[in-house]
Amino acid sequence: MSISEEQWQAEQERVDSVTRKIRKEVAALEERTSGVRSDVVEIRKHFWDEVTINLSNAEDLIETYFSMKQQADIMNERERSHRHARMRLDKYKRLIQSPYFGRIDFREEGGKQVDQIYLGIASFIEEDGLDFLIYDWRAPISSLYYDYGPGAAQYDTPSGRIAGEMELKRQFVIRDGQIRFLFDTGITIGDELLQQALSRTADAQMRSIVATIQREQNQVIRNEQAKMLIVQGAAGSGKTSAALQRVAYLLYRHRETLKADQMVLFSPNPLFNSYVSTVLPELGEENMVQTTFQEYLESRLGSEFAVEDPFDQIEYVLAQEQAGGYEIRLEGIGYKSSAAFLHLLQSYVRKLGTEGMVFKPVRFRGYEVISAERLSQHFYSLDPAIRIPNRIELLKEWVLGELKSFEKLQRKQQWVEEEMELLSEEEYQRAYQRLRKSSRNEIETFDDLDQEKVILAGIIVQQQLSPVRTWVKCLEFVDVRKMYSLLFSQNGLAASLALLEEELPRTWTEIAGQTTAALADGCLSYEDATPYLYLTELLNGFRMNTHVRHVVIDEVQDYSAFQLEFMKHLFPRSRMTALGDFNQSIYAHTSVLGNLQPAADLFGGDQTEVIRLTRSYRSTKEIVEFTKCMVEGKDIIPFDRSGELPKVAVVDRNEWHDRIHEEIRQLQSEGYESIGLICKTAAESLNAYESLKERISLQLIKKGTGSFAKGAQVIPAYLAKGVEFDAVIVYDGSVACYARESERKLFYTVCTRAMHALRIFSIGTPSPFITSQPEECYVLVK
Repeated sequence: MSISEEQWQAEQERVDSVTRKIRKEVAALEERTSGVRSDVVEIRKHFWDEVTINLSNAEDLIETYFSMKQQADIMNERERSHRHARMRLDKYKRLIQSPYFGRIDFREEGGKQVDQIYLGIASFIEEDGLDFLIYDWRAPISSLYYDYGPGAAQYDTPSGRIAGEMELKRQFVIRDGQIRFLFDTGITIGDELLQQALSRTADAQMRSIVATIQREQNQVIRNEQAKMLIVQGAAGSGKTSAALQRVAYLLYRHRETLKADQMVLFSPNPLFNSYVSTVLPELGEENMVQTTFQEYLESRLGSEFAVEDPFDQIEYVLAQEQAGGYEIRLEGIGYKSSAAFLHLLQSYVRKLGTEGMVFKPVRFRGYEVISAERLSQHFYSLDPAIRIPNRIELLKEWVLGELKSFEKLQRKQQWVEEEMELLSEEEYQRAYQRLRKSSRNEIETFDDLDQEKVILAGIIVQQQLSPVRTWVKCLEFVDVRKMYSLLFSQNGLAASLALLEEELPRTWTEIAGQTTAALADGCLSYEDATPYLYLTELLNGFRMNTHVRHVVIDEVQDYSAFQLEFMKHLFPRSRMTALGDFNQSIYAHTSVLGNLQPAADLFGGDQTEVIRLTRSYRSTKEIVEFTKCMVEGKDIIPFDRSGELPKVAVVDRNEWHDRIHEEIRQLQSEGYESIGLICKTAAESLNAYESLKERISLQLIKKGTGSFAKGAQVIPAYLAKGVEFDAVIVYDGSVACYARESERKLFYTVCTRAMHALRIFSIGTPSPFITSQPEECYVLVK
């Protein structure tokens, strides 16, 4: 609807008035934070001056403790006050630039008063504390803006549902306190505003989308019922953005009980962590914990194995087709990622409850203190009704008791006396000081030779046995590596454990050979890492994280059934939000899934909700129409933003890099600030970078790259997931590069990274994923 000049002027006057009040509050907060900061500095500087320290007796010790605690409490309160004030200050400074983005006029059912609700990234209240000048976009009433147009509307509050009539919905674009764009609309978000947002160039980091949240995205953000919320979204549907706004919403909604450090985001790679790191701070919230599943695997297994990561695995799958044993490895990856292998391991552990546990002997200075056989005998002498992890714990306590008896015997051994004679003066004095600290009696000196020997012998044996005790306490005597290896090397063991309907792969013998060879070399393939850790946890007990209350898993289609089951055990108290697109399942370890069913199975149907986002906002209509036919994308709806058709250039190898160089220059001259030169593999990316770096500024993105910048990037296909570029250049889209059916989704993922322009270079005949599209969907250039 058109806005009259009088209406525009009235809205601008309100913006000016609200901005003045925000500036006034900012000035007051700056003065307050400065004062509090000075207090904190002074308290830190004079902390010990204000503390009474007296350790003469028990009463003085207690007085000292409470004196220190009181001073520490004062400092903590001041620091907390300063931190909260700074957060409010940061929010209000952002509000000065753009105080709000929407307005709704709402009249409650049966009421006469029409409330004008202005929405922004944070709330702002009149000085009297009674009237909201701006409502936080996460407030219950704000959901009206995202879910309804003018007419009958309702929203939920903690005290119940409120129905009424929305009489007006108005949208703003305000920059530096000036209204740049203003219109009334009858839909959730006006196309004009969304067009403007989507037509901008890509940023080096993801932006907040609170001003352009769509109704279906709002369902994701405000869902509080599902224990497992699965968001199946087409490429560019805004599922990751919606999930991050969901985190901000939950932190706001449950601010008394939920903190940012109780939420974890598992992202596809470190680069993506950098890409999304500014979204929550923009909304005035602290960042949640961000990590990758590989980082967790490394933290648990990295000291024992060289653990392959998913990027090395996919490099093998994409580039080593001619390698010996390639097809066997692929079949092994598929099987070890499946529910069938999960069931086999569970069956294996049940068998180990009665027989087959393998232990490492407890050794000390080359002497076998407790043999593996004795450990096994004692383990199986325990009540079989006790769970294996509990029996392991009882076994550990028994071993520590045996070590205590062994320690007493060792004090009289010859080696102890030899060690005594080798003690330096410094070590002798250190032993004496340790004895004084641990003794209740006042010992002035070692004045008796026999007493001295007894004391020193005890200290020496205790020190030497300390690593053994630590080894035992860490359950290192449980030989998980041997037991996992036996599953593959012991003839007939796996076959006896597999369920009848879940037969072993036809190449099991060859798969087993590859696995045992890798284990012998101290290597753990990516497809073995989670099963190995799962077996460890089933035997030794799960290391559960009960602090985390919400887990967000991005690119969930890249997780195997095994990994998802493990995540459920790892975070037993946590709700989960899983985001995925099975059309982007590019890893071999997930190809067996074909959909998101393993995620849906985690908590059962009654606790799981699936929301599908079918509208694609990232790319132009032409790019979406070109890409959706490559996959099962008939349900994908492009946002009505037109652009140019994708261009496919057939080139020969001699002109290849010259043409790519010219294309990058041309795109940059057209104003595209973010250009992705996407290659199939890391090796191909390095080749492209080396061939072009002397002619044009490029950034080579590797699996360990920690930040994302504007400009031209050279990046492997699998690292481009989740990010977007103004323009994408496919390095080689020929039949020689992308032809296997297993590469279809990878090629789709590459092409859907483009927002405004897509260029594909092909050395010779283009990929069938291109030529199978209708000719009107792309332009073929020579």
